[in-house]
Amino acid sequence: MVEHVSRPEWVAVEEYLSSTLVKGGADLDAVLASIDAEGMPRIEVAPTAGKFLMLLAQIKGARRVLEIGTLAGFSTIWLARGIPADGRVTTCEYEPRHAAVAARNIAAAGLAHKVDIRVGPALDTLPLLESGPPYDLVFIDADKGNNINYLQWALKLTLPGSVIVLDNVIWEGTILDPGADPDAAAIRASLDFLGADESLDATVIQTAGSKGWDGFAVAVVK
Repeated sequence: MVEHVSRPEWVAVEEYLSSTLVKGGADLDAVLASIDAEGMPRIEVAPTAGKFLMLLAQIKGARRVLEIGTLAGFSTIWLARGIPADGRVTTCEYEPRHAAVAARNIAAAGLAHKVDIRVGPALDTLPLLESGPPYDLVFIDADKGNNINYLQWALKLTLPGSVIVLDNVIWEGTILDPGADPDAAAIRASLDFLGADESLDATVIQTAGSKGWDGFAVAVVK
C-alpha cells in the first residue's frame, strides 16, 4: 500500500480552511477521538472533503444517499447533515466493530433516524438494495480493488442526474505508474472505467492536505 505523505504547509492550510469555513463541531471532533480511542485507521475523509459531501448533497437536493465504506461515521454524518429530515443514508461497512463505533457516533450526533448501517461485504449488501428506490448520491470510499464493482452497482442503483463520488483516486500520483501496487492499478482502472462509460460524465479534483496528495472523482449519470 502506498504511503501517504503530507507537508506542513498543506496541513496548515487545511486547518485554516477547516476552522474558517468547515466548522464541523463537537460531534465530528468526537468521531475523530473515537477513531483514535478504538485504534482504528485514520483514513476518514478530511474535514474539507466531508463538508464538500454535505454541500453536494444539498446542491443535488438528495433525499436518498448510498455510502460504501462507513469506518467510524465521519463522512456519514456529513452526508446525513446534507439531506432533509425525512432523507436516508444507507451506509455499508465490512467490519462489525467499525460499524458499532459508527452507530454510537451517529446516534450521539442525533442523526440515527437518518442512517441505516448495513454490516458485511458491500457486494453482498448492494444486490439487496436493487428492489428499493434509486439513490440520488453515491459515495464510494472502500477497498480499492472493488472500485469498478462498486461503480457498476452505483449505476444499477441510480437514475440519470444522480451523482457518484469516488474517493482516493490520485494515490500519491501512483496512478501514472501503478507498478506492483494493486490499489494503484485498481484506481487507475476505475478512472478508465469512468472515462469510457458513456452513461457517465466525470472529472477529478486533486487535493493536498493531511491525507497527502490525493483527490476524488465526481460523476453524473447521464
